[in-house]
Amino acid sequence: MPGNVCYYRHLSLYLSFIVNIMENRTLTLTPSLSKILSEFGGNIKLARLRRRLTTEQVCARADISRTTLWQIEKGMHNVTIGAYAQVLFILGLEKDLQRVSVDDELGRRLQDADLEVRQRGPRKK
Repeated sequence: MPGNVCYYRHLSLYLSFIVNIMENRTLTLTPSLSKILSEFGGNIKLARLRRRLTTEQVCARADISRTTLWQIEKGMHNVTIGAYAQVLFILGLEKDLQRVSVDDELGRRLQDADLEVRQRGPRKK
């Protein structure tokens, strides 16, 4: 029995450590970004409905849960980009991901301005 008590102490300490880490990892989005994600999720839902696919079909093909699909269609930010990409692939919209930064005007202007790039310092030995 004394060995189990030690095990339970370590387990409870470990679990409290995990909970503290998870509580500190919250992300706050700006209202405009929340709106964009919400519209993105709505567009995914419309694409699914246009293709006359049920949530069960998409979930089975994408290997995700119904809760995850619901979160994607709501545009929630806590879903991994991989889950979004998998659903887009199932809907035949994966090519849209390649067009995300094709017309990067700001990036091209910065590149054309030939801004000085800081060089890395020498390695410490």
